This record gives sequence, structure tokens and C-alpha cells, in this order.
Amino acid sequence: MRLNVAPCSDWLLYVIVDRTAAGTRNLADLTAAAIRGGADVIQLRDKTASTPQLIEEAAALLPLTRSAGIPLIINDRVEVLRAVGADGVHLGQDDLPIAEARRLLGSERLIGQSTHSLEQALAAEAAGADYIGFGPIFPTPTKPDYASVGTALIGTVAKQVRLPLVCIGGIDRTTIGHVLEAGARCVAVVRAVCRAEDPEAATRALKRHLTQSVLQSCGNCP
Repeated sequence: MRLNVAPCSDWLLYVIVDRTAAGTRNLADLTAAAIRGGADVIQLRDKTASTPQLIEEAAALLPLTRSAGIPLIINDRVEVLRAVGADGVHLGQDDLPIAEARRLLGSERLIGQSTHSLEQALAAEAAGADYIGFGPIFPTPTKPDYASVGTALIGTVAKQVRLPLVCIGGIDRTTIGHVLEAGARCVAVVRAVCRAEDPEAATRALKRHLTQSVLQSCGNCP
């Protein structure tokens, strides 16, 4: 049984609230702005925080996401999710295996995994992930160790993997159109919101692009 939050298949805009990208900005204020702008899911990512620090950060965000009825995902740290009762965890290729995370979290929590190829995406599906992140689509300083995969593979992965697909990496208002044209439905953003002059307005503009894309797609359905 899932928690009372929007299912992955309904997501359009996945906002990652990242401590490094946010700089001195308050993470709770950024989260509130993203929610007002229409974010469908929030991920908390702070690679530098200690476990107690990350628990404190997550505890400040959880009431905001719960009030909005959207999931709070914790990057990497299963112990933080369990401590605060967040809705899911997002794992990298070198993090805890999906099967072990599922054993620790049970069936009610969401598990996502970052993937960088069709093979990794299919493996994440076979291992029991609830959704996959795919990218980086474009070069991005948040993933300096990974080469960009471009847009060409988006349609292939979307057709062959039955899980919800979240495209990530260098996506902003100037690039989102290319990603949507390639077959994406849901995108994740970091700097496009965390470093925006007006995070709420930036989120709203991105969500408008995504919503219009879905409406146009439905309009073309037979």
C-alpha cells in the first residue's frame, strides 16, 4: 500500500532541491516555492550533510510536501527516509542495491534509480524500481562524471521500459522543448529552479511546458 501521495505515473515535473545548487537559500523556502509553482514531486539532495543534518532538513520539508499531497524523495540515504517517514529514496548506480532498499523499506515506499543507458534502465525495472531517472540528457555540473546521453535514446527507453521515466540533466526553459519532442513526459530539474531568480515562477513556466505537451499529445491520440 502506497502512502497518500501522487503516483509516479502522474508526475510531470520532478524538482530536486539540492544544497549545493541552492547555495545560501533556505531549502524549505525553495521547496514551498516549487510546490506553489506546480512541482509534482520533491527530492532532497545534500551530498555534504551528515545524517543528523539531513534528517533535520528532511523533517523541515516533509510537512510542506504532505500538505500538498506530493512525495518527498530522499537522495541516497535510506536511513534518513526511515528516520523522518519520507515517501521514497532515489539511488545511484553505486548506491544500495534496489533489492536491499526494498527489503529495508517495504512495498509502501517509492524507490527510484538513476540510469544512463537502456541496459541500466531495463535492469532497474527488473530489480523492482518504481521509476527511473534517465540522463544526463545534456551536460550538467551536477553530474560531472557522466557523459551526456543526448535526446536520441529517450524514445527508445520510453518504449522499452514500462516504468515511469524521469529525464534529467541540463534541462531548463531553453532545452525542455527538445526533451519533450524526443518523447519525454516527466523531467527533473535542479539549477533551473534552485538558482532561478524567482523559483516559483521558474517552476510554473516549466510545468506549463509539460502540461501543454501532454495536452497536445492527448489531442493527437486517435
